[in-house]
Amino acid sequence: MIPLLGLIVGLIIGIFIPYHIPQEYSNYAAVAILAALDSVLGGLSASLDGKFDIKIFITGFFGNSLLAALLAYIGDKLGIQIHLAAIFAFGNRIFINFGNIRRKIINSIER
Repeated sequence: MIPLLGLIVGLIIGIFIPYHIPQEYSNYAAVAILAALDSVLGGLSASLDGKFDIKIFITGFFGNSLLAALLAYIGDKLGIQIHLAAIFAFGNRIFINFGNIRRKIINSIER
């Protein structure tokens, strides 16, 4: 119930209090959002398995987001597009987690 409430509050805040991310920070924000989404889907998958741990989720959520943004920043300073590696890695994990969640939900409905 609390995660659903958090999602609703976050959506309401995002809709009614728009925030513009400057163009120079868009790569950092993009990889941080992908990392956060990966953590959320990983947490949901772990929850469906009965293995969810809030400490692992919180540290993964913020740690992955900060690490991904830092990786993009370092890549910008070196003149290489390292953020593309983070986008690929997190994008791949998002689809894997989504597939796992989908299978678990379908299997629980069929039982």
